[in-house]
Amino acid sequence: MSEKRRAWGTMAAKTSRVPGDETAAPVILSNEPGSFAWGVLTRRHSALIQQVRDAFPYGRRQHEALDALLDEITNGVIEPLAPGEHDREHWADLGQEYFGRSWYGAPFLWAESYFYRRLLGAVGYFGSGPWQGVDPFAPFKRAELRGEAVEEELRALDALANVPADVRAAALLHASLRGNRADLGFRVSAGEPAGGDATASALVADDSALLWQLLPVGGSSTVAVVADNAGRELIPDLILIDHLLEQRHADQVVLHLKPYPYYVSDAMTADAVDCLRRLTESPGEAGAIGGRLWKAMAAGSLEVRTHPFFCAPLPYGEMPEDLRGEFGSATLTILKGDLNYRRLVGDRQWDATEAFAGLTAYFPGAVAALRTLKSDVVVGLEQEALDALERSEAAWRTSGTHALIQVRR
Repeated sequence: MSEKRRAWGTMAAKTSRVPGDETAAPVILSNEPGSFAWGVLTRRHSALIQQVRDAFPYGRRQHEALDALLDEITNGVIEPLAPGEHDREHWADLGQEYFGRSWYGAPFLWAESYFYRRLLGAVGYFGSGPWQGVDPFAPFKRAELRGEAVEEELRALDALANVPADVRAAALLHASLRGNRADLGFRVSAGEPAGGDATASALVADDSALLWQLLPVGGSSTVAVVADNAGRELIPDLILIDHLLEQRHADQVVLHLKPYPYYVSDAMTADAVDCLRRLTESPGEAGAIGGRLWKAMAAGSLEVRTHPFFCAPLPYGEMPEDLRGEFGSATLTILKGDLNYRRLVGDRQWDATEAFAGLTAYFPGAVAALRTLKSDVVVGLEQEALDALERSEAAWRTSGTHALIQVRR
């Protein structure tokens, strides 16, 4: 690891099975035709470039840059950032092994992350012109937030207003989990319409009982929630956060968001504010929840933070010391979504029965993963359950039809 990359932080107490160890399972690449990773690079990224191009009245400069990026990922090799880019040196360090290679020969996690950085550069997000700071994915997020599916989900909250707290807790936890199905980037790949069913039909692992054991009522807990997607996922995340605070499972919740647009639908502070407004403007229980969350932010019991590491192509084992300190001081860190899971256990070709606790032993505190399966990586399964899934012949690892709740105390 170079000195510049070391600034992100290093993994403490490495063992032979933690995700940062180069003797561990092979890193997932994108060079196997027909694989999930190959499909993302060949289909999803190409389609996304066209969707972003059509979503804004970009000028000639942006169109030429998007066309060049499309040609590069389709026919060329990985190029470094242009001279003058604010983070050119940083990415030069992270990508020094991969520049000049085919996009398909770089680690899948790195290639995905760098693609989104290049896409932002192509539309002028980091530049000094009129498109500076304009989220290229905002139209997709806002359309989802205004959709009928969100309206129905908010109305459904009224039925939970007076049910027993434990029943409500279970329902809200699963709603937060199922919300991960509403991934705009996943829809680009799967061809799912915006109003598609967001239900994860089966849990391949369920440690929800342990999660609630770690957060007893009145336990003066601090919970860190590392968000994934905006819109239909972030709203149930916020509703779950309200439950944790209202029912005294936590005294404080820290919501960690992305510092800039990432992976199409990933949540930034602006997206969290949009979701809070959507709640507060709603009638019934949804509006009451929104009002409580708004007050919680003002009082400091709900705090929003961000960190550049959340947009880094690195596993959590290489998180910087300040972030390690934050997660280490939390009673529980909840990591939402597929990308956070890949970064937590390592984006590698693990045997699915590899122990989740062993691969997350490096994490500085108790950690929970709430994730719908939309990529190849999965660990912590029982052999019998794995055998049944494999016999089903379904694309259970990548289709978004299965989900998991895994916890390491």
